[in-house]
Amino acid sequence: MNGDSGRVYDLVVIGAGPVGENVAARARRGGLSVCIVESRLVGGECSYYACVPTKAMLRPVHAVVASTRLQGVTTASLAAQGVLERRDSFTGRGDDSGQVDWLKSEGIDLIRGHGRITGPRQVSVETSDGQVDLTANHAVALAVGSSAAVPPIEGLVEARPWTNIEASTTLTVPDRLLILGGGVVACEFAQAFAGLGSSVTLVERAPRLLGRMEEFAAELVADGLQEAGVDVRTHKQVESVRREDDGTVTATLDDGSTVTADEVLVGLGRRPNTADLGLETIGIEPGDYVHADDSLRVPEVDGGWLYSVGDVNGRNLLTHMGKYQARAAGDVIAARANAEPDDLPGMTAWADHTVVTQVIFTEPEVCMVGLTRRAATEKGLPVHSVEVDLSGVTGASLQADGYGGTAHVVIDEDRQVVVGATFVGQDVAELLHSATIAVAGEVPLERLWHAVPPFPTISEVWLRALEAYGL
Repeated sequence: MNGDSGRVYDLVVIGAGPVGENVAARARRGGLSVCIVESRLVGGECSYYACVPTKAMLRPVHAVVASTRLQGVTTASLAAQGVLERRDSFTGRGDDSGQVDWLKSEGIDLIRGHGRITGPRQVSVETSDGQVDLTANHAVALAVGSSAAVPPIEGLVEARPWTNIEASTTLTVPDRLLILGGGVVACEFAQAFAGLGSSVTLVERAPRLLGRMEEFAAELVADGLQEAGVDVRTHKQVESVRREDDGTVTATLDDGSTVTADEVLVGLGRRPNTADLGLETIGIEPGDYVHADDSLRVPEVDGGWLYSVGDVNGRNLLTHMGKYQARAAGDVIAARANAEPDDLPGMTAWADHTVVTQVIFTEPEVCMVGLTRRAATEKGLPVHSVEVDLSGVTGASLQADGYGGTAHVVIDEDRQVVVGATFVGQDVAELLHSATIAVAGEVPLERLWHAVPPFPTISEVWLRALEAYGL
């Protein structure tokens, strides 16, 4: 077909990653007709190039490390090719038919192509067969996500660097891997590839890794990476990169040293996928984040028809927080379309400000919720923090011989509630949701004291923390 005009839906969603899928499904549940537009794989970055494949790569590494910490257990070993094959089984090897079938089962129409806004409530989709023009009766939701940022380092683009996409789909493990960055992506890939046999060098320009985390957590992760064989170089910056004739990569650092590797991986942050969305037609700067209020509506657009959800709004570049926003956005779009109350519980994404959760699947694991001590202090809260050595918790010592780890709880002294928590150690990720409930629910400490953790589990750290506080 050469064109298709006149398709009308209550809601048009641009982007069919986990965030876009959730916006569409919640609005559909509210009785709206919904179309979702996607130019790549349905399921998005997280399903194929980020969260899912990286965790599939990391889990075998963690299992082998854990096996070394139990007397009487024969140490396991890794077969890199088997790990990569297992990884690919979780991503469907790039086949999104299962996700497409799910959209159909929900009554959501899919148009494959590149969508651009052409005016208020108007979206034009460039497909392989021509142009499809869409009109949204009530709303357009942007859920286009983000991509790896490649900074203007001399020669870097020409060196054809890996991003998370290449690193999570590679069919081979490079003998030597240079990683630029010290954030979550950089640290997790360093852990994974070191475990699979690469000689990994990680270069971070800041004085430490994981700059937004508690400092003790960053130090323990750096120690863990070094123990795994990673050459961690902080307070160093790559000045130039060159792909040699033999295919290797040479990077020159600001201290004059050089690093030679087979591949270079960029883990230096993300940029929103907004450069080619037609935003200029509605007065928004292309390439920038499209900021939204707590109902995920874009306040600067007249008429209140545009919503921005997930990475694209810059609030929290985390899949689970994006899906949280999406549930709120889908519900509020449906409520407003149906002239129903739009201020019910669940229709505002207030947790984005104070109850953000994150897990870093390094060795040791790091998980956190809410505010760090520094962030709480900067907000003017009267804080008291409690730190507990996890090695003194019976459940932890049973989990691993010589267990090492730390729990750090941040308390608002005036309200007597937990406002943040960080856990570092083997298998600590499963501790996080209890902390999340305490923070989100603003559970008073005197009440939290009666949430008795079972013995002997690592969760008994909660008892130790409250005792250390003085309860």
